[in-house]
Amino acid sequence: MQLFAIPGIKLTETTSLDKIGPHHYLGDASEENGIIYSRRGGFIDMAHLRDQSDWTAYLYTQILEHKKKGSLSIILGREGGEKTLNVSIPTNLNNQDLINLAGKIAYDLSVWHEIATWFGASSIPFVPERYSSFSIEDPYSNLLGATIGIQALQSELPYEQAVTQIINKYLKDLDAVSNEAETYLAMEAVRDVWWTRDKKLPSSKVLLQRQLQVYPCLKPWLVPGWSTANQTPLELSVPELASNGQDLNQFYQLEFKLNYKFPFHKMFPERKERNITQNDFNRMIAQVANELTRKENRSLDRKDKIKYSAAN
Repeated sequence: MQLFAIPGIKLTETTSLDKIGPHHYLGDASEENGIIYSRRGGFIDMAHLRDQSDWTAYLYTQILEHKKKGSLSIILGREGGEKTLNVSIPTNLNNQDLINLAGKIAYDLSVWHEIATWFGASSIPFVPERYSSFSIEDPYSNLLGATIGIQALQSELPYEQAVTQIINKYLKDLDAVSNEAETYLAMEAVRDVWWTRDKKLPSSKVLLQRQLQVYPCLKPWLVPGWSTANQTPLELSVPELASNGQDLNQFYQLEFKLNYKFPFHKMFPERKERNITQNDFNRMIAQVANELTRKENRSLDRKDKIKYSAAN
Protein backbone atom coordinates (compact mmCIF):
# COMPACT_ATOMS: atom_id res chain seq x y z
CA MET A 1 0.00 0.00 0.00
CA GLN A 2 1.53 3.30 -1.12
CA LEU A 3 -0.11 6.18 0.74
CA PHE A 4 2.14 9.22 0.95
CA ALA A 5 0.05 12.34 0.36
CA ILE A 6 -1.39 13.95 3.48
CA PRO A 7 -5.21 13.89 3.78
CA GLY A 8 -6.83 17.30 3.48
CA ILE A 9 -9.96 19.15 4.47
CA LYS A 10 -13.36 18.80 2.82
CA LEU A 11 -16.47 20.93 3.18
CA THR A 12 -19.79 19.13 3.48
CA GLU A 13 -23.56 19.53 3.28
CA THR A 14 -25.98 16.57 3.48
CA THR A 15 -25.88 13.21 1.76
CA SER A 16 -27.80 9.91 1.75
CA LEU A 17 -27.27 6.17 1.49
CA ASP A 18 -28.13 6.12 -2.21
CA LYS A 19 -25.61 8.89 -2.99
CA ILE A 20 -22.57 7.82 -0.94
CA GLY A 21 -19.93 6.41 -3.29
CA PRO A 22 -16.87 4.17 -2.92
CA HIS A 23 -13.99 5.41 -0.81
CA HIS A 24 -10.98 7.02 -2.48
CA TYR A 25 -7.80 7.78 -0.57
CA LEU A 26 -7.53 11.60 -0.39
CA GLY A 27 -11.06 11.93 -1.72
CA ASP A 28 -12.98 12.13 -4.97
CA ALA A 29 -16.16 13.91 -6.03
CA SER A 30 -17.83 10.53 -6.55
CA GLU A 31 -17.78 9.94 -2.78
CA GLU A 32 -20.72 12.38 -2.44
CA ASN A 33 -19.78 13.35 1.10
CA GLY A 34 -22.05 15.21 3.48
CA ILE A 35 -23.85 14.77 6.77
CA ILE A 36 -26.23 11.86 7.25
CA TYR A 37 -28.32 11.11 10.33
CA SER A 38 -28.28 7.67 11.96
CA ARG A 39 -30.50 6.42 14.77
CA ARG A 40 -27.63 4.84 16.73
CA GLY A 41 -24.78 7.19 15.82
CA GLY A 42 -26.43 10.58 15.48
CA PHE A 43 -25.25 12.93 12.75
CA ILE A 44 -22.29 11.51 10.81
CA ASP A 45 -20.05 13.84 8.79
CA MET A 46 -18.80 11.59 5.99
CA ALA A 47 -15.96 13.94 5.02
CA HIS A 48 -14.59 13.95 8.57
CA LEU A 49 -15.01 10.18 8.75
CA ARG A 50 -13.10 9.58 5.51
CA ASP A 51 -10.36 12.05 6.44
CA GLN A 52 -9.60 10.29 9.71
CA SER A 53 -9.65 6.88 8.07
CA ASP A 54 -7.07 8.18 5.57
CA TRP A 55 -4.99 9.81 8.30
CA THR A 56 -4.89 6.46 10.10
CA ALA A 57 -3.72 4.72 6.93
CA TYR A 58 -1.15 7.42 6.14
CA LEU A 59 0.36 7.37 9.62
CA TYR A 60 0.45 3.56 9.67
CA THR A 61 2.41 3.43 6.39
CA GLN A 62 4.86 6.01 7.75
CA ILE A 63 5.31 4.04 10.99
CA LEU A 64 5.90 0.82 9.02
CA GLU A 65 8.40 2.54 6.75
CA HIS A 66 10.44 3.67 9.77
CA LYS A 67 10.02 0.51 11.85
CA LYS A 68 13.58 -0.74 11.29
CA LYS A 69 14.97 2.67 12.20
CA GLY A 70 12.91 2.62 15.39
CA SER A 71 11.71 6.22 15.21
CA LEU A 72 9.78 8.63 13.04
CA SER A 73 9.62 12.42 12.87
CA ILE A 74 7.20 14.36 10.65
CA ILE A 75 6.56 18.10 10.40
CA LEU A 76 2.79 18.32 9.87
CA GLY A 77 2.53 21.94 8.77
CA ARG A 78 0.94 24.76 10.73
CA GLU A 79 -2.40 24.90 12.51
CA GLY A 80 -2.39 27.36 15.37
CA GLY A 81 1.40 27.01 15.17
CA GLU A 82 3.88 24.46 13.90
CA LYS A 83 2.88 20.80 14.36
CA THR A 84 5.50 18.06 14.75
CA LEU A 85 5.03 14.34 15.30
CA ASN A 86 7.74 12.20 16.90
CA VAL A 87 7.15 8.46 17.22
CA SER A 88 9.20 5.80 18.99
CA ILE A 89 8.66 2.36 17.43
CA PRO A 90 9.86 -0.34 19.86
CA THR A 91 10.30 -3.89 18.60
CA ASN A 92 7.90 -5.31 21.19
CA LEU A 93 4.88 -3.72 19.48
CA ASN A 94 3.12 -6.05 17.06
CA ASN A 95 1.40 -5.02 13.84
CA GLN A 96 -1.99 -4.59 15.51
CA ASP A 97 -0.38 -2.30 18.07
CA LEU A 98 1.09 -0.16 15.27
CA ILE A 99 -2.30 0.08 13.57
CA ASN A 100 -3.95 1.15 16.83
CA LEU A 101 -1.12 3.62 17.43
CA ALA A 102 -1.76 5.20 14.03
CA GLY A 103 -5.48 5.44 14.82
CA LYS A 104 -4.78 7.05 18.19
CA ILE A 105 -2.49 9.67 16.64
CA ALA A 106 -4.99 10.37 13.84
CA TYR A 107 -7.76 10.95 16.36
CA ASP A 108 -5.54 13.20 18.50
CA LEU A 109 -4.82 15.30 15.40
CA SER A 110 -8.56 15.66 14.82
CA VAL A 111 -9.02 16.82 18.42
CA TRP A 112 -6.25 19.35 17.88
CA HIS A 113 -8.14 20.71 14.86
CA GLU A 114 -11.16 21.36 17.08
CA ILE A 115 -9.00 23.05 19.73
CA ALA A 116 -7.00 25.12 17.25
CA THR A 117 -10.04 26.39 15.36
CA TRP A 118 -11.66 27.48 18.61
CA PHE A 119 -8.63 29.65 19.28
CA GLY A 120 -8.58 31.18 15.81
CA ALA A 121 -6.82 28.78 13.46
CA SER A 122 -8.36 28.61 9.98
CA SER A 123 -7.63 26.56 6.87
CA ILE A 124 -9.05 29.31 4.63
CA PRO A 125 -7.62 32.83 5.08
CA PHE A 126 -10.06 35.34 6.61
CA VAL A 127 -12.76 32.65 7.10
CA PRO A 128 -13.04 31.83 10.83
CA GLU A 129 -13.80 28.21 11.72
CA ARG A 130 -14.62 28.78 15.38
CA TYR A 131 -18.32 28.53 14.50
CA SER A 132 -17.91 24.78 13.85
CA SER A 133 -15.37 23.93 16.55
CA PHE A 134 -16.47 20.92 18.65
CA SER A 135 -19.77 20.66 16.77
CA ILE A 136 -21.77 17.71 18.07
CA GLU A 137 -21.10 15.52 15.01
CA ASP A 138 -17.38 16.18 14.53
CA PRO A 139 -15.67 14.24 17.37
CA TYR A 140 -17.87 11.16 16.90
CA SER A 141 -17.40 11.21 13.11
CA ASN A 142 -13.65 11.60 13.57
CA LEU A 143 -13.38 8.69 15.99
CA LEU A 144 -15.62 6.54 13.79
CA GLY A 145 -13.31 7.33 10.87
CA ALA A 146 -10.20 6.32 12.82
CA THR A 147 -12.01 3.15 13.92
CA ILE A 148 -12.89 2.32 10.32
CA GLY A 149 -9.31 3.03 9.25
CA ILE A 150 -8.02 0.62 11.90
CA GLN A 151 -10.41 -2.10 10.75
CA ALA A 152 -9.57 -1.51 7.08
CA LEU A 153 -5.84 -1.91 7.79
CA GLN A 154 -6.62 -5.23 9.49
CA SER A 155 -8.48 -6.44 6.41
CA GLU A 156 -6.95 -8.55 3.64
CA LEU A 157 -8.77 -6.41 1.07
CA PRO A 158 -7.12 -3.42 -0.64
CA TYR A 159 -7.43 -0.36 1.60
CA GLU A 160 -10.02 1.60 -0.42
CA GLN A 161 -12.21 -1.46 -0.99
CA ALA A 162 -12.03 -2.35 2.70
CA VAL A 163 -13.01 1.17 3.80
CA THR A 164 -15.94 1.18 1.38
CA GLN A 165 -17.27 -2.12 2.75
CA ILE A 166 -16.75 -1.14 6.40
CA ILE A 167 -18.44 2.25 5.90
CA ASN A 168 -21.47 0.51 4.40
CA LYS A 169 -21.56 -1.95 7.30
CA TYR A 170 -21.38 0.80 9.92
CA LEU A 171 -24.07 2.90 8.25
CA LYS A 172 -26.32 -0.16 8.26
CA ASP A 173 -25.50 -1.03 11.88
CA LEU A 174 -26.03 2.59 12.93
CA ASP A 175 -29.41 2.58 11.14
CA ALA A 176 -28.68 5.55 8.91
CA VAL A 177 -31.77 7.23 7.43
CA SER A 178 -32.53 6.46 3.81
CA ASN A 179 -32.63 9.93 2.24
CA GLU A 180 -31.54 13.54 2.63
CA ALA A 181 -35.06 14.67 3.53
CA GLU A 182 -34.93 12.60 6.71
CA THR A 183 -31.55 14.05 7.67
CA TYR A 184 -33.01 17.53 7.12
CA LEU A 185 -35.99 16.68 9.33
CA ALA A 186 -33.65 15.40 12.05
CA MET A 187 -31.74 18.70 11.88
CA GLU A 188 -34.98 20.65 12.10
CA ALA A 189 -36.06 18.61 15.14
CA VAL A 190 -33.17 20.08 17.13
CA ARG A 191 -33.25 23.58 15.65
CA ASP A 192 -33.08 26.19 18.44
CA VAL A 193 -31.91 23.39 20.74
CA TRP A 194 -28.59 22.31 19.19
CA TRP A 195 -28.30 25.04 16.55
CA THR A 196 -30.13 28.16 15.42
CA ARG A 197 -30.99 30.08 12.27
CA ASP A 198 -31.06 33.34 14.22
CA LYS A 199 -27.37 33.80 13.40
CA LYS A 200 -25.55 33.29 10.11
CA LEU A 201 -22.27 31.53 9.39
CA PRO A 202 -19.47 32.09 10.20
CA SER A 203 -20.90 33.31 13.53
CA SER A 204 -19.87 31.19 16.52
CA LYS A 205 -23.43 31.64 17.84
CA VAL A 206 -24.95 29.27 15.26
CA LEU A 207 -24.16 26.26 17.46
CA LEU A 208 -26.05 26.12 20.75
CA GLN A 209 -24.45 22.84 21.87
CA ARG A 210 -20.91 21.53 21.49
CA GLN A 211 -19.27 18.17 22.17
CA LEU A 212 -16.35 18.74 24.56
CA GLN A 213 -16.23 15.20 25.94
CA VAL A 214 -13.71 13.68 23.51
CA TYR A 215 -11.77 11.17 25.66
CA PRO A 216 -11.60 8.26 26.41
CA CYS A 217 -14.88 7.22 24.78
CA LEU A 218 -17.68 8.93 22.89
CA LYS A 219 -21.42 8.54 22.89
CA PRO A 220 -23.32 10.06 19.96
CA TRP A 221 -25.92 12.78 20.35
CA LEU A 222 -29.26 11.28 19.28
CA VAL A 223 -32.28 13.32 18.25
CA PRO A 224 -35.08 12.63 20.78
CA GLY A 225 -37.89 10.47 19.43
CA TRP A 226 -36.02 9.19 16.38
CA SER A 227 -34.73 5.87 17.76
CA THR A 228 -36.82 2.80 18.51
CA ALA A 229 -37.18 1.49 22.06
CA ASN A 230 -34.71 -1.37 21.51
CA GLN A 231 -32.02 0.74 19.83
CA THR A 232 -28.98 1.75 21.86
CA PRO A 233 -26.35 4.34 20.90
CA LEU A 234 -23.08 2.92 19.62
CA GLU A 235 -20.31 4.04 21.96
CA LEU A 236 -16.80 4.35 20.51
CA SER A 237 -13.53 4.10 22.43
CA VAL A 238 -10.21 5.78 21.67
CA PRO A 239 -7.37 3.20 21.36
CA GLU A 240 -5.35 3.45 24.57
CA LEU A 241 -3.32 0.31 25.25
CA ALA A 242 -0.93 -1.94 23.34
CA SER A 243 -1.38 -5.71 23.49
CA ASN A 244 1.19 -5.90 26.31
CA GLY A 245 -0.75 -3.36 28.38
CA GLN A 246 1.54 -0.38 27.69
CA ASP A 247 -0.03 3.03 27.19
CA LEU A 248 0.09 3.96 23.48
CA ASN A 249 0.53 7.58 24.51
CA GLN A 250 4.10 6.91 25.64
CA PHE A 251 5.24 5.97 22.13
CA TYR A 252 4.64 9.34 20.46
CA GLN A 253 4.54 13.05 21.02
CA LEU A 254 2.56 15.59 19.07
CA GLU A 255 4.29 18.91 19.72
CA PHE A 256 2.69 22.25 18.95
CA LYS A 257 4.47 25.61 19.02
CA LEU A 258 1.50 27.87 19.67
CA ASN A 259 0.94 31.22 18.00
CA TYR A 260 -0.23 34.28 19.92
CA LYS A 261 -3.94 33.70 19.33
CA PHE A 262 -3.93 31.27 22.26
CA PRO A 263 -4.28 32.63 25.83
CA PHE A 264 -1.20 30.56 26.65
CA HIS A 265 -0.23 32.06 30.01
CA LYS A 266 -3.81 31.83 31.25
CA MET A 267 -3.82 28.09 30.53
CA PHE A 268 -0.18 27.38 31.41
CA PRO A 269 0.98 30.04 33.89
CA GLU A 270 3.90 27.86 35.00
CA ARG A 271 5.50 27.76 31.52
CA LYS A 272 7.65 30.16 29.55
CA GLU A 273 7.93 28.39 26.18
CA ARG A 274 4.72 28.28 24.13
CA ASN A 275 5.01 24.53 23.50
CA ILE A 276 2.37 21.94 24.30
CA THR A 277 1.72 18.25 23.50
CA GLN A 278 -1.30 15.97 23.28
CA ASN A 279 -1.01 15.53 27.03
CA ASP A 280 -2.15 19.15 27.43
CA PHE A 281 -5.37 18.80 25.43
CA ASN A 282 -7.63 18.35 28.45
CA ARG A 283 -6.42 21.59 30.00
CA MET A 284 -7.07 23.44 26.75
CA ILE A 285 -10.53 21.92 26.37
CA ALA A 286 -11.27 23.04 29.93
CA GLN A 287 -10.41 26.58 28.81
CA VAL A 288 -12.87 26.22 25.91
CA ALA A 289 -15.53 25.08 28.39
CA ASN A 290 -14.82 28.08 30.64
CA GLU A 291 -15.11 30.50 27.72
CA LEU A 292 -18.41 28.93 26.65
CA THR A 293 -19.75 29.19 30.20
CA ARG A 294 -18.78 32.87 30.45
CA LYS A 295 -20.35 33.52 27.06
CA GLU A 296 -23.59 31.84 28.14
CA ASN A 297 -23.66 33.78 31.40
CA ARG A 298 -23.17 37.08 29.55
CA SER A 299 -26.02 36.16 27.23
CA LEU A 300 -28.31 35.39 30.18
CA ASP A 301 -27.35 38.69 31.83
CA ARG A 302 -28.27 40.60 28.67
CA LYS A 303 -31.63 38.84 28.45
CA ASP A 304 -32.36 39.67 32.09
CA LYS A 305 -31.51 43.33 31.48
CA ILE A 306 -33.78 43.44 28.43
CA LYS A 307 -36.66 41.92 30.43
CA TYR A 308 -36.06 44.37 33.28
CA SER A 309 -36.02 47.34 30.91
CA ALA A 310 -39.22 46.17 29.24
CA ALA A 311 -40.93 45.83 32.62
CA ASN A 312 -40.16 49.44 33.45
